[in-house]
Amino acid sequence: MKTVRKAMDELIFVRLNPGDDLLAGIEKAVAQEGLQNAVIVQGVGSVISHSYHVVSSSVLPPKNEFIRGERPADIVNINGYVVNGRVHAHVIYSDTNIAYGGHLEPGAQVLTFAILTLASVDADFAYWDTKGDIEKLLEEAKSRE
Repeated sequence: MKTVRKAMDELIFVRLNPGDDLLAGIEKAVAQEGLQNAVIVQGVGSVISHSYHVVSSSVLPPKNEFIRGERPADIVNINGYVVNGRVHAHVIYSDTNIAYGGHLEPGAQVLTFAILTLASVDADFAYWDTKGDIEKLLEEAKSRE
């Protein structure tokens, strides 16, 4: 386990338009704002298509199942991190029957709008979203320096 305490620098609000790809829009906003490390605090909106993946095995590295679909849904929440400029976002969609989601993938097209709140932080999230023991990963990286 690793913990880091940092103050939040500022909030960045992102509003995506109908037809935008949800992940590409977040990535564009991150690049435009020059964010290296941030927290995706939350997001809401709606989509006409969805795209995500979930882990489908219990061994490391896990296998992934990729799900794509064409149906309208609400975005109940988007959260995650920006790690060294790369977006790692998870999404929950819902329709009239169920909620579903996982790791956001390209191909989710915005229906009405999508609004996200990102919080930039002065923190080094290197290796935080890498599979394995964080202490070992950091130790190995340090030995390579």
